[in-house]
Amino acid sequence: MIRLHHCPQTRSMRSLWLLHELGVDFDVVEYPFDQTLRQEPYRSLNPTGRVPTLEIDDIVLTESGAIAEFLCERFSQAGLGRDPSHVERPAWLNWIHFAETISQHTAALTQQHIALYDDSMRSPIVMQLEAKRLAKTLRAVENSLNGDFLLSEFSAADIGVGQAVYMARHFVTLDDLPRVAAWFAKLETRPAYQRSLPNSPALYARDFYPPWEVTA
Repeated sequence: MIRLHHCPQTRSMRSLWLLHELGVDFDVVEYPFDQTLRQEPYRSLNPTGRVPTLEIDDIVLTESGAIAEFLCERFSQAGLGRDPSHVERPAWLNWIHFAETISQHTAALTQQHIALYDDSMRSPIVMQLEAKRLAKTLRAVENSLNGDFLLSEFSAADIGVGQAVYMARHFVTLDDLPRVAAWFAKLETRPAYQRSLPNSPALYARDFYPPWEVTA
């Protein structure tokens, strides 16, 4: 039994996309992005009230990087991982976890633009700082891309970083990142990616959220 607990347009999208790419049978329990995650019965499964949470047999995993590593090892025949003897293993691991480096800045911006319920709670300075930090992480991806994928062939590294870029585009454009833009455009054509997208506007009601102006 494989069951993914998922909120559309959150980090759990990368686990959903990976499961679709693996072609395995699984169930999805979908939640709204609200207090439901902090209530029972979900709180007993994941006390942090966050997604993703993956149930597989009698195992519960709650970190997207760990989920990616575990699933790629469990279903190694799909070729989306890199085993410990593979020359690309160090780079694969680094990209799997670099996705979270990107996403931490997106999460901060999502909080500023969406989660805070009153404008007086939002900080234009934080918005601008986090947007610049987010852009810096995407520049690192730009400088590393030398082919169609992050490694020699498509892998879970492209899924993790690709999903992080999907969310990042709500706050940083890819206009000056031609390699990232071309790479992401290829990822968007994948059926598994398309199946992981929300059926209707979910967390992000707008395509882009620019930082607020800092006023004196």
